[in-house]
Amino acid sequence: MPNYQAITKNHYGNKRWLRYTSYAHAEREAVMPLSVPELPKAVMSLPICFIRQGDAFYLAAMMNIQPGKNLLVAPNGQWVGPYVPAACRSYPFILGKTEDGKPVLCIDEDAGLVTDGPDGEAFFDENGEPAKAVLDVMGFLTQLEQGRQAAAAGCALLAKHALIQPWPITLKTDKGETTVDGLFRIDETALNQLSAEALLEVRNAGGLSIAYCQLLSMQHLSMLGKLAEIHANAQATQAVQPASIAPATGEINLDFLNKGETINLGGLV
Repeated sequence: MPNYQAITKNHYGNKRWLRYTSYAHAEREAVMPLSVPELPKAVMSLPICFIRQGDAFYLAAMMNIQPGKNLLVAPNGQWVGPYVPAACRSYPFILGKTEDGKPVLCIDEDAGLVTDGPDGEAFFDENGEPAKAVLDVMGFLTQLEQGRQAAAAGCALLAKHALIQPWPITLKTDKGETTVDGLFRIDETALNQLSAEALLEVRNAGGLSIAYCQLLSMQHLSMLGKLAEIHANAQATQAVQPASIAPATGEINLDFLNKGETINLGGLV
């Protein structure tokens, strides 16, 4: 579990932080939240879904159909896809809140990236003010939070008009078929039947662009199926294979993404 601590001058005035050098911190993340500004890039390479938490739905990028493993993180920690969700790039920082609700920058103390120096970035400058790099991180996370709130507002309108439906996915393995639940998608039929008034309400809340991006992104489900096969074969053989995981670099060959073939679910139906 992460150990997030608020960055204060008292605790971090004489400390420094290191930038991460791999995405190993995300190797168990099967889904990650998305913000509205990320959609144009995320839709080009990742399946997008909705996750329900309580009565609300949240927008998320899919890195695996099954929990516990990120198929886009290679053994050496390299990210093998074209787009990395912002939630992953902000590591080891998050935006927390004080008791009175004000935003505060926090860092995961257990990430191994906080140091007494001399390497790394300073948390505070010589005047005791937050260093530029820290301010840049704070700005990035603030924009990310605003984008997530916009996504939440759009999702709320989509749910209000019953445009989000369960997305059951059947996973084929050598042990048979298993249905994966807990994922949601846009009900395209219901979307096309919306009244003009409802359609305008959804559009004004940003829900229409979210809906179309989610529908378009579903074509990338085959990519996850192919990556699942590559990971499974590499784990089973523990040997170097063409179009597989190479132990020397930890890279995954993604040539299959550029073949322009008819969609093949690669074990996913």
